[in-house]
Amino acid sequence: MSRRRKTEGANIAISRSQVIAILVAGWAVLFVCCGVLSAKQQVPDWQDRVRELVKAQQLETAIKVVDDRLLAAPGDVEAEGWRARLLTWMGRLPEAEAEYRQALDTAADDTDLLEGLAGVLARQQRFEEALPLLSRAIQVDPRRSDVVLARGRVLRTLGRRREAREDFAAAIYLDPSSREARAGLTSLRPEPRHELRIGSDTDWFNYADANQGQSVSLASRWSPHWSTSLAGTFFQRAGFSADKGAFTLTGRSMHWGALTFGGAAAHDEGIVPRREGFFEYGRGWRVSERGFLRGVEASGGPHWFWYSTARILTVSGATLVYLPREFSWSVALTGARSRFSGVPAEWRPSGATRLNFPLAGSGERRFTGNVFFAAGTESFANVDQLGRFSSHTYGGGFRLRFTAAQDVAASAGYQKRTQGRTDTVFGFSYGIRF
Repeated sequence: MSRRRKTEGANIAISRSQVIAILVAGWAVLFVCCGVLSAKQQVPDWQDRVRELVKAQQLETAIKVVDDRLLAAPGDVEAEGWRARLLTWMGRLPEAEAEYRQALDTAADDTDLLEGLAGVLARQQRFEEALPLLSRAIQVDPRRSDVVLARGRVLRTLGRRREAREDFAAAIYLDPSSREARAGLTSLRPEPRHELRIGSDTDWFNYADANQGQSVSLASRWSPHWSTSLAGTFFQRAGFSADKGAFTLTGRSMHWGALTFGGAAAHDEGIVPRREGFFEYGRGWRVSERGFLRGVEASGGPHWFWYSTARILTVSGATLVYLPREFSWSVALTGARSRFSGVPAEWRPSGATRLNFPLAGSGERRFTGNVFFAAGTESFANVDQLGRFSSHTYGGGFRLRFTAAQDVAASAGYQKRTQGRTDTVFGFSYGIRF
């Protein structure tokens, strides 16, 4: 009996040792695993690194990180998508397009890639090509509100307003908090086609009586491609009154820009041009959605003035750049060729620049301002201002849009001329759209 008990006790002792050994081994393995996981967590993921660099606007460094990833893992669709996105934000659109197409060869139904390529094409004004890509992305994942919203924007640009309205409504259903979708739906309300504006200007000189001027204009947008403008201006100067009527016609194309033709005729009384004629070509480009430069518009053309005693030809060019936070800046240069009877013709340069900026409000109710500077600028409104002086003009103004259909604008400027002469001008106008 005693030997049996000792044997059983030995067996029990051996079992406890095995259990202790197993526990010790288990804790050791767990400790090693935790160390490995901790080490992995301390090494940042390449995508996290790219996101940090994008947030810091270090796009060149971010694209190097992506390139390193592609060297380590060729054909990584996530890396190819990131590279395409970064190229888009950097404004390198042809390269971004090629990168997106290469990634789609591997992942044809990736909605992020489809939306990204459509965005690149839209920024190049290739909306007809962007549309089927967005439709395909929606077929793959109908609950992507951002993709539905993107297709709504493209349809709106193409003039397919009913379909665009349906997409904006669907985007709101998928994401009720989407302000952009609601703004898109609001933008498709019937837009006013006409704007009637009346205004008044007064010039105070330190060497003569004040000039007065009143104007009334009607601008009409008959279709996405055609618009017209009618304007009448009335001048009072030194006891004389003159009046002028003007007409312009503008044709627009999504691919070719805008071309404007116009002319004017006046009962001149010897103080304003008898006739005018001009044409102007303009075009705009989207540049970046995140960078400092968001978009550019350029325009220019000749303008002829025929006075009773002189002929003037001006050739001008203007550039308008769109900046972040709804700022914009324009620069205009003009060369004027004056020809008076018995006097050789001569060219005179002039230029002006203007900065526009928001002050308060958004959407339908907005308050904006501007400041401007001009050098050597002649108004060509009065015959005694032609080729006779040089000047510097400083000024600014504001526009208050208090409803979707009405606004008021005011401006003031101070012009310092040669011979110690000055001109202080104030202007005011009211516009209503219907």
